[in-house]
Amino acid sequence: MLAVMFLVVSSGAFVRLTASGLGCDHWPRCGAAPFPTQGNHHAIIEFSNRFIASIGVALALFATLASRTVPGLSRAGRLSVLIAFLGAAAQIPLGGVTIMLKLNPLAVMAHFLLGLLVLGLAVLAATEAWALTAGRAPAVDPPWLRHVIAWLGVPAAATLVVTGAVATASGPHPGAQKGVKRLGVPIVDTVYVHVRAAAVFGIGFLLLGFLLLRLRARYPGLARVWVATLVVLVGQMILGEVQYRNALPWGLVLLHVCLAATLWSLALFIAYALWRPPAPLAASAVARPVAAPIARVVEE
Repeated sequence: MLAVMFLVVSSGAFVRLTASGLGCDHWPRCGAAPFPTQGNHHAIIEFSNRFIASIGVALALFATLASRTVPGLSRAGRLSVLIAFLGAAAQIPLGGVTIMLKLNPLAVMAHFLLGLLVLGLAVLAATEAWALTAGRAPAVDPPWLRHVIAWLGVPAAATLVVTGAVATASGPHPGAQKGVKRLGVPIVDTVYVHVRAAAVFGIGFLLLGFLLLRLRARYPGLARVWVATLVVLVGQMILGEVQYRNALPWGLVLLHVCLAATLWSLALFIAYALWRPPAPLAASAVARPVAAPIARVVEE
């Protein structure tokens, strides 16, 4: 489910950046037919995103139903899967509204940000599933670190992606070739805000890394995830500068969106794992994982 939700976000960005947002302009049909006609590549691209999103909804529904029968799955795991399904299902009518509004930038932003929210919930569900099979380690100490990341770090990450969406909404990729209104804010101004949001997030992330590296003897897995996230963050910052200085070519913007979704997923995973870390993230002396309930059921 997690991989498909990532693909939904990425393919949605591909639709917009290839100006295929109105390729199927009579939602839920594709023009006069239920499916795109041969040779209409814009319609094929948009319809492909609808198809991928439908798979995501189906997988989320299956995961929701299956979570009710899995022994030992936490309430957080069940809730995250359920809300992910509801969010994925809500994407379908929201996509229709977005088309009916002729890709109004606010509707497109809402469509994209809801996709990121569903992706984040899929990350939490996957983390709970991992802990169910591998065991869970104690929460990371000190407690204040967990609270700071939850109440400041996650909002900083959310601000980063929201300001990025606003910058895209004021950029040169409206989603269709003609007849699409823009946000009406100069891209220079939106990028100015986005860059400063990235700076705040980056400084905070470096401070978190300093603390996690000090705890690496107890939680080596978390330290490794932080390093991997730092690589993504640095790459994202470099790519953002390159794309802006080259008039925002759509291929680089697409890669920027994919890295943004990756960064958002990793940031949420770290924040959540501080509270409920799967045992493999901790040293064996710290973890002492309890045998997973599902494994005990199989053995019995």
